[in-house]
Amino acid sequence: MEDRVAAQRREIQTLLLDNQRLAATHVALKQDVAAAQDDLRRLSAAASSVKADRDAQVREIYERSLKSEAEARSTDGLPAELGRVRADIKELRAERNLLSDRLTDIEVDIARAQSELRQVPELKSEIEATQRDIQRGRAAIEYERKMHSTNFELSEAMEKHVVSMAREADILRSELANADKSRFDFIRY
Repeated sequence: MEDRVAAQRREIQTLLLDNQRLAATHVALKQDVAAAQDDLRRLSAAASSVKADRDAQVREIYERSLKSEAEARSTDGLPAELGRVRADIKELRAERNLLSDRLTDIEVDIARAQSELRQVPELKSEIEATQRDIQRGRAAIEYERKMHSTNFELSEAMEKHVVSMAREADILRSELANADKSRFDFIRY
C-alpha cells in the first residue's frame, strides 16, 4: 500500500511538472500571438503607408509630366527640360519598382503572420485539453487518497474490535475455566 501511495505521489509530481510546463508554453504562445498581431498591425500600417507614398509619387510624376508636356508644346526651346523630365520619370519608375518590391515583401510577411495566427487556436485547444486531463488525473488521485484514508480508518477500527473481542474471549474462557473448576470442586465434596 505504501508503494502505491509513493507511486501516486510520483504521479502527482509528474502531473504538476507537466502542468507547469504547459502553463509556461501557454504564456509563451500568448506572447507569440501578441507579437504576431503587433507585427501584422505594423506591417499593415507599413503597407498602407508604402501604397499611399507610391500613389502620391505616381500622381506627382503624372502631373509633372502633363505640366512638362504642356510647357514643351508651348515653348520651342525646352528640349533640355524635356530630357530632365524624362530622366526624372525614369528615376521615379525605378523608385516605384523598388517600393513595389518592398510592398511585396511586406505582403509576404503579412501572409506568414496570418498563417501563424491560424495555428494558435489549435495549439490553445491542445493545451486546454491537456489541462483538463491533468485536472481529471488530480481528481482521481484525490479520490484514491480519500479511499485509502477511509480504508485505513476502517482497518484500524476492525483491528481494535478484533483485539477487544479477543480480550473478551479470554475473559470468558477464564470465567468458564473457573466455573468448571468450581463445579468440579463442588462435585468432589
